Amino acid sequence: MSDSHSLSPAEIAFFHQNGYLGPFAAVPLGEMAAIVAHIDAHVLTKDGPNPQTRLQSRHMDSKVVFDLASHPAIIGRMASLYGPDLVLWATNFFNKEPGGKEIPWHQDLNYWPIEPVLNISAWVALDDVRVDNSCVQILPGSHKKVLPHIPSRDGMAFSEEADPSAFSTERLVNMELKPGEFFLFNEKLLHHSEPNRSSRRRLGMSVRVTLPIVKIEQDRSPLHPGHCAIVVRGQDTMGFNRTMSAPTAG
Repeated sequence: MSDSHSLSPAEIAFFHQNGYLGPFAAVPLGEMAAIVAHIDAHVLTKDGPNPQTRLQSRHMDSKVVFDLASHPAIIGRMASLYGPDLVLWATNFFNKEPGGKEIPWHQDLNYWPIEPVLNISAWVALDDVRVDNSCVQILPGSHKKVLPHIPSRDGMAFSEEADPSAFSTERLVNMELKPGEFFLFNEKLLHHSEPNRSSRRRLGMSVRVTLPIVKIEQDRSPLHPGHCAIVVRGQDTMGFNRTMSAPTAG
């Protein structure tokens, strides 16, 4: 494990108590500008592995996306929490243009085709992400119980949301990030984002990492036929899932 990105005992305790950790810096602003320019020009303008959307699974066909998703600053910290064998199974760009819809409060485990539902995510900012352009909001400690999800109210970006009667948003934290910064969170942390009421785009990327013991239903929505995971640290000691080597171009 890289000592420079290992977490301290206090940071590990904070993650377990609160369900999230960060923000941290992965990529300096100058380098990040070039990465974002490449993604805008050469990734999001082209079809990817998922025929339904260009925003998902680009770790499979873009070296630039994979290198960002597997950055040592991200994976090293994840390894402090989840151990030496880590599998990158999903990447998603969340592109919220001005006027973009609200994403309701939710726990990710409600949507995912994995068993057991065990995951650590990084949310990486590609743009400058502030309250006015819809930064992610989180509820510390909300990961300690699974909440019922119900059909979403009108105007939401997702079809289901955590039952609003089951929690309070009084302690929410706004995760404002500069480009190249990220935070970590687990599969049960309640999170949300407001409509984008600014004139600025808000582009971020989620990085989903699990363990070899987890079975991924790779051909099932919201994934897609041909989906592959990539081992980003250690070994796949189980062989339950389709994996591939990291892309070398794109």
